[in-house]
Amino acid sequence: MIASDLRSGIDLLGDMIAEARTIVPFTGAGISTESGIPDFRSPGGLWTRNRPIPFDEFVASQEARDEAWRRRFAMEPSFAAARPGRGHRALASLYKAGKVPAIVTQNIDNLHQASGFSPEHVVELHGNTTYARCIGCGTRFEIGWVKERFDPEGIAPSCTACGEPVKSATISFGQSMPEEEMRRATELAQHCDLFLAIGSSLVVWPAAGFPVLARNCGAKLVIINNEPTDQDDIADLVIRHDIGEILGPFVGN
Repeated sequence: MIASDLRSGIDLLGDMIAEARTIVPFTGAGISTESGIPDFRSPGGLWTRNRPIPFDEFVASQEARDEAWRRRFAMEPSFAAARPGRGHRALASLYKAGKVPAIVTQNIDNLHQASGFSPEHVVELHGNTTYARCIGCGTRFEIGWVKERFDPEGIAPSCTACGEPVKSATISFGQSMPEEEMRRATELAQHCDLFLAIGSSLVVWPAAGFPVLARNCGAKLVIINNEPTDQDDIADLVIRHDIGEILGPFVGN
């Protein structure tokens, strides 16, 4: 059902949270817009201004790598200034209360960790942009190290260990999804009794399959998103209002 207004949506969500034993939140870009992180698909989003750089293009072209890092550093002020919003803090409260064993996210901004989730309990399907890795040997590099080498001439650095390209630790178009994270997300979706899809357009697969999986395994499904999604018709509750307004009452509960 679609909540008729904000108040009734919050009340219904509160009842479902109270009744649930195991809650798995699944978050998309919409939960972080309150924190100043732009989303991707809405009007004015990042993908309306820049064509995404596919993984194979990043690997093949120094020019593509240079552009990818130029864009990343153009976003650095937003990422550096971002703090967890009401949505992040509310989910962290449920986590600390023992209702949420782990969170599955499409986001790359590290804000769930900053809100109080232990890193091992944040399943990042699309990686993390707050550090980098060599695509060859997997060596980790900090963003400051990359920027120090990029800034003088705008040339993306290579790995000091094996010479392969260094990329932000995110999953690009055409890049394989991380196997362990997909396995963990699948297990979480299969063993919860309430699945909360928050701030996701639910159009990016295979990630968008987790709400369906949870529902098929018997969980109640709640979708919280400003815009309609293709999965609204299978949800037990749909709330189309501002995420911070919806989850704000649950901060500290």
